[in-house]
Amino acid sequence: MGTYCNNNLVCDLYYPHYSITNRGVLSRRNSSCQNPIYFGFHKHRFGSVLAGIGMEEVVKEVNGENERRFKWIEIGKKVTIEQRQAISELPFRMSNRSKALMRQIICFSAEKGTISDLLESWVRIMNPIRADWLSVLKELRMMEHPVYLEVAKHALQEESFEVNIRDYTKIIHYYGKHNLLEDAENFLTLMKERGFIYDQVILTTMVHMYSKAGHHDRAKEYFEEIRLLGEPLDKRSYGAMIMAYIRAGMPEEGENLLQEMETQEITAGSEVYKALLRAYSLIGNAEGAQRVFDAIQLAGITPNDKMCSLVVNAYAMTGQSQKALIAFENMRKASIKPTDKCIASVLVAYEKEGKINTALEFLLDLEKDGIMVGEEASAVLAKWFRKLGVVEEVELVLRDFATVTR
Repeated sequence: MGTYCNNNLVCDLYYPHYSITNRGVLSRRNSSCQNPIYFGFHKHRFGSVLAGIGMEEVVKEVNGENERRFKWIEIGKKVTIEQRQAISELPFRMSNRSKALMRQIICFSAEKGTISDLLESWVRIMNPIRADWLSVLKELRMMEHPVYLEVAKHALQEESFEVNIRDYTKIIHYYGKHNLLEDAENFLTLMKERGFIYDQVILTTMVHMYSKAGHHDRAKEYFEEIRLLGEPLDKRSYGAMIMAYIRAGMPEEGENLLQEMETQEITAGSEVYKALLRAYSLIGNAEGAQRVFDAIQLAGITPNDKMCSLVVNAYAMTGQSQKALIAFENMRKASIKPTDKCIASVLVAYEKEGKINTALEFLLDLEKDGIMVGEEASAVLAKWFRKLGVVEEVELVLRDFATVTR
């Protein structure tokens, strides 16, 4: 037997009047006079050459009863422009075995059989290793190819894939990304039936999936399962549950977990801090926003203009113009240029307290420092002035001031 295909099959294609013995000897069929030729298949591995050369050769794979199961036709020139383009974009360093399968998948049609048939044929003909499988799966995932999931699930059952628990994690992550919650649950059960034990990574993936889907109760159930493992929780597990609470409109619960992390000297990712700060800011919880903002700095994360704007906005929503202004000035002292949204938030705070004169002084001070009011801040002013019925008067004052300061 050669490396990639049946030796007698090679003989049928190239030497129809000969047969090959188990020792790799070529002898004439139905002849009493035999001068054997030592063909050397084992040494030279001509099977791999047959699989790679000739753009229109046909290799028929046979089972133990010599019945045809699948026809492997090497991709030739009769392909569409889109298929040719996709084939040309395959990674240069991808192995020939992987490229051979990718060509077949790119040009696959239902008339040829099933994807499962194709994969079984590839395994028998080309004897892939785990690296070949991973290369194919990575490419299909990047292409967002519709057969990615089918190939990934088939690979789990192939010995050459050398499956491990992280391969199951990737498929569950795929289900979560596409909001296929029931499929993820069924696959998790299948994984357990095949002898794999849930670990923190798998359970965190489930927490993240239900968090994104807005089912914080299910996310919490899996989070509690992580605790029952008896292992120290990592930042990913905590972060996934904090995000679940934030999406459920429960930032206080998320902050409690954040404080639990701090007691264990685990620093959350900056995206978690930002999300929690945003949650407090949008509901006008200024105290909560300030606490998270302070925690951000204690964690060694340098605040940016968006973080500072969220703190200003939190104070603005509650009408605390003085604290909003202090947060705004602290931002400038830290050499962070205020955004137009941040300026608009300060104006909203002044509007809630009815401090029109203070608001105008604020704008004039910004003008002196070369900071111009943008579209969002201008919209806040226009709306406020229309309520007061003083649009024309304010326009004249601002125009006169602009003329004086030039």
